[in-house]
Amino acid sequence: MASLLAVGSVAYDSVQTPFGRVEEALGGSGTFFSVAASFFTQVYLVACVGRDFRREDLEFLESREIDLEGLEYMEGETFRWKGEYGYDLNEAHTLETRLNVFAHFEPKIPERYRKSDYIFLGNIDPSLQRRVLGQVADPQLVVCDTMNYWIEGHFESLLETLKGVDILMVNDAEARQLAQESNLVKAARKIHAWGPRILVIKQGEYGVLMFHSKQGQPFSDDGLSVFGAPAYPLEDVFDPTGAGDTFAGGFLGYLAGVNRSDLQTVRQAIVFGSVMASFNVEEFSLDRLRKLTYTEIKLRYSEFREMTHFEDLEGALGSELDRLAGRNP
Repeated sequence: MASLLAVGSVAYDSVQTPFGRVEEALGGSGTFFSVAASFFTQVYLVACVGRDFRREDLEFLESREIDLEGLEYMEGETFRWKGEYGYDLNEAHTLETRLNVFAHFEPKIPERYRKSDYIFLGNIDPSLQRRVLGQVADPQLVVCDTMNYWIEGHFESLLETLKGVDILMVNDAEARQLAQESNLVKAARKIHAWGPRILVIKQGEYGVLMFHSKQGQPFSDDGLSVFGAPAYPLEDVFDPTGAGDTFAGGFLGYLAGVNRSDLQTVRQAIVFGSVMASFNVEEFSLDRLRKLTYTEIKLRYSEFREMTHFEDLEGALGSELDRLAGRNP
């Protein structure tokens, strides 16, 4: 098991969907990521909160064995976000954002965190992401998240950050915006040239795509490996808030837990990320993850495997198809 450092936000979310609402629920990118990753490995969380941060929320994070030496208390209120979803749960409509203490967040990496093997740079200013990397010593793997706000307003700074990133996680709209390409394959090739060897594209209810450079080959020379995982078919979806960060937590938590990042293991991590995200959306906020068990996680991983498995062609059927191909070259 390797060490995992996560830098992101801790917030209070107020969310309304067609299926209910929740007020002042524990949230934030760092929170969702850390809770999901904690099922696989210990997490060092670097974030900030205000003096109003509730004791019961602190105790919950501690109960997941998330190391909180890097959680800074600042004068003021904790970051707040308010949003709503229509029946199209792929898109959140932000009603209010109050950064509060998060507006002045300057990540300070505790000394014992600085040799972490795996790093998750949550969705924060790219210049802050670089300052985090400047405080850690030779990590094995760096995963970065970003969003349209940073792509549009801090493009050059983001490109500078990507030089030190192994894996970039974005949704499909962000990938197209970043690369200024409508085609995701072309977008992946361009983004790879900027630094990341792996691009993970989150597609909500349509699953995940991963573009990975083959060993020793750049994307531009057709050294492109593509892997896709569907979203788990759920009868009840209540709240997609934090699903992307939960995916990232399952993904990187698994890699740190087994301490490997070869192509086969990264593909398994994609499925574990999808598994964690599928549980997250079943209830509001972190409610489903609070009672989730590792047995449930392994069972759903197996269900993903069965859902996507198919046999190779062989025997008489394969020969017959070869014969037909010969007739129709």
